[in-house]
Amino acid sequence: METYVRLRCPECGKTWQKSPGDLPDPGRTFHCPGCHASRRLSEFARTEHDLETLKEF
Repeated sequence: METYVRLRCPECGKTWQKSPGDLPDPGRTFHCPGCHASRRLSEFARTEHDLETLKEF
């Protein structure tokens, strides 16, 4: 079973999912692939579960 994190851009609303191994640390700056907004990756997590999954990896 592959683990994934659901993400949503707080600026443009774009949603997508990625493997946590393909993402930086939750406190690092991340750029939306849709509108290129820059925020901490943790702000893109759709739910608390997604945020916890990010922190585990």
